[in-house]
Amino acid sequence: MITSLKNGVSRRMLLKGAAAAGITAALHPYSVLAKEGTAHLRLMETTDLHVHVFPYDYYADRPTDTAGLARTATLIRQIREEATNSVLVDNGDFLQGNPMGDYIAYERGMKDGDLHPVIKGMNVLGFDAGTLGNHEFNYGLEFMQKVLAGANFPMVCANLASGKLASNPRDDAFLLDPYVIVEKTVMDGAGKSYPIKIGFVGFVPPQIMNWDRGHLEGNVQTRGIVEAAKAIVPEMKEKGCDLIVALSHSGIDASSHQDGMENASLHLASVDGIDAVFTGHQHQVFPGPSYEGLPGVDVKKGTLFGKPAAMGGFWGSHLGVIDLMLERDGGSWRIAGFTTEARPIYEKEGREVTPLVHSQEDVLAAVQADHDATLAYVRRPVGETSAPLHSYFALVADDPSVQIVSKAQLWYIGGMMKGTEWEGLPMLSAAAPFKAGGRGGPDYYTDVPVGAVAIKNVSDLYLYPNTVRAVKVSGATVKEWLERSAGIFLQIEPGAQDAPLINPEFPSYNFDVIDGVTYKIDLSQPSKYGAKGEVLDPQASRIVDLQFDGKPIDQNQDFIVATNNYRAGGGGNFPGVDSDAIVFVGPDTNRDVLVRYIVEQGTINPSADANWTFAPMDGTTALFDTGPRGKEHLNDVKGVDIVAAGDGDDGFARYRISL
Repeated sequence: MITSLKNGVSRRMLLKGAAAAGITAALHPYSVLAKEGTAHLRLMETTDLHVHVFPYDYYADRPTDTAGLARTATLIRQIREEATNSVLVDNGDFLQGNPMGDYIAYERGMKDGDLHPVIKGMNVLGFDAGTLGNHEFNYGLEFMQKVLAGANFPMVCANLASGKLASNPRDDAFLLDPYVIVEKTVMDGAGKSYPIKIGFVGFVPPQIMNWDRGHLEGNVQTRGIVEAAKAIVPEMKEKGCDLIVALSHSGIDASSHQDGMENASLHLASVDGIDAVFTGHQHQVFPGPSYEGLPGVDVKKGTLFGKPAAMGGFWGSHLGVIDLMLERDGGSWRIAGFTTEARPIYEKEGREVTPLVHSQEDVLAAVQADHDATLAYVRRPVGETSAPLHSYFALVADDPSVQIVSKAQLWYIGGMMKGTEWEGLPMLSAAAPFKAGGRGGPDYYTDVPVGAVAIKNVSDLYLYPNTVRAVKVSGATVKEWLERSAGIFLQIEPGAQDAPLINPEFPSYNFDVIDGVTYKIDLSQPSKYGAKGEVLDPQASRIVDLQFDGKPIDQNQDFIVATNNYRAGGGGNFPGVDSDAIVFVGPDTNRDVLVRYIVEQGTINPSADANWTFAPMDGTTALFDTGPRGKEHLNDVKGVDIVAAGDGDDGFARYRISL
C-alpha cells in the first residue's frame, strides 16, 4: 500500500510516470521518480520463521507451498532488483518451531563453531540485522548464544539485560547490543552516492520471563518495550542516526498501553524518533484486514500512529516491505513518502494453493544436509497405535490426540510424585489441542493413522518443546481453569439454529481439557473469561456437573495437575495457575515424555473417554469448521451428534452439531 508523498504525488501518478519513462524492469515507482537529492530505500523483513528454511512440512512429511525461507528468498531478491537501495532484517522467532529445530537442539546439538541451519540460510541472503523473539529462549541461553555466534549480521535487543536491571535503562548490562547503527551508501535518482546511518533497535516480549522461567530466572531480566525504547532511541539519535527502524517481536494491540504489555508495537510506534516499525509475534499480516478499525491503526496507509509498519506473516509466508522515499536535508535524510506491504509467496482460493515463487537453490543447498538428517530423525518409529490419532474434532468433543498427551503426563508425574509430600494427592492432567485449524489453515490438524508411530507423529501431537510441570491447586481452581478454557465457545441462545460455535480470536492452545474429572459446558451461559483471560462476567458459570471420582468436586480439596511450563508459568492468564502453584519442575520435555510413554506401552490405545460434553440444549444447533479430511473420522467421535453441513470458508469443511 502506498501513502501519498508530501508533495502530493499519488500511487497512480507514480505508476504513470514509470510507464512514461519507458521503464521495462519492474522497478518500484520511487526508484523511477527519484531525482537528485532523493533516494528510494526498501526495508525488508522476515519474521516468525520458526526454522522453516525448506518448503517442507516435517509433520506431514511432504513438501509445502506455503512456507520456507528458500521461497521467501525469491521475493527478497526480486525486491532488491526493484529498488535502488535496500536492507534486510529478521524480526525474531527463527530458532524453534518445527522438527528441524528440535533435531538440532536435542539430537545433534550445537558445538562451538557449528552453524545452525536457519543461520546458514540467512547468511546466504545477507541480512543486515535481526532481533530476538520469545522462542529463541526455548532451548536455553547457552544454546541460543552458540547459534547467534554463527550469524554474519548483528542481533540486537534493547529490553533484555543480564542479571538485574539498572536504575536507568541506558545503563542495563544488555545481553545483546540494544541497537546497531548500520552505515550504508545510498544512490539518489541522479546516480550520486551518499552515506546514511540506519539504526536498528530490537525488542522481545517481556513475558519470556514467565514462558521460559527455568532458563532465564536469575540470568536475565526484561523491561517493558516502550519504556526501553523511550530511553534508547534518543541515544541513537545522539549518535547520528538518519533513520531508526524498530524490530519489534511484538504484535499490535490497540488497548491502552500498560508497562510490560506483550503486544506493544502500536504504542512503540508513538515513541519520538522511531521512523518505521517491523512487527511480528502474532503470525498475522500487516497491512491486512485483521487490524481494520483499530484506533491508531491505518491498514490502507499501512501505519501505526502514522508511522510506516509491516508484519510479514509467519514461516516465510510473506515478506514485510516498507518502501521509503528519502529526501536529502542538508547533511542528513528525511522521509518524504512511504509505501508498505506484506508480499506473499502463495495465493489461496478456497482449498487451492498457488505458489507464486520457486525456491532459491543456494538457500536449499546450504541446508540440504540438515534437511536430510531431520527427515531421518522424524521418520524414526517409536511404537504403534491401535486407533487413529487426529484433532479434527478436538474443539467440540473429547479427543484422542489430547487424551494420549494427558495419559502420558499422568504416567510421568505419577512416578515423579512418589516419595514426595504430594504422593497420594489425586492427580489430574491438562492438555490442549495445538493443531486445530485456525490460522494454520484447513490442513493444520494432527492426523496419525493406525500403525507405526514415528517421532514426526509425536512432534505432530505435541507441537512445542515445553517441559513438564506439576501444580497443586484446589477444586475451586480446577473449575476456574475450565471456565477459562470454555471461553473458546460463543454463547448460544437455547433453540437457536446453526449459531456459530467457536470464537476465532481464542487460540486452541488455551483450550485445556482436564482429564481425571468429568464435566459439562453450558453454552447458554455467557463466558466468564475473554480470549486473553480477562474477566468478562464475574457471575458467569459455564462449567456444570463437575465431578471427581463420581461425586461433585470438593472446592477445597487439593489436586496435582500435570501440565507444561507455559501454563504453569502463567501463560494464557489462567486464574490461580502460576509459578506459585508449581510443585514439580520436570527436566524432560512433554514430547520426550510422550515418546517414552509410547515406547513403554509398545502399542497405545488412544480412544477418548468423553469425560467432557456440552450440556444439553433441546432444539439447538451450532456450526463449526474443521479440516476436510475430518469426514474420515466422523463416526469415531463420541458423545456428540455431528453431521456435515457443506463447505466452510478458506478451504475448511463445515459441520453441524446438535446440542
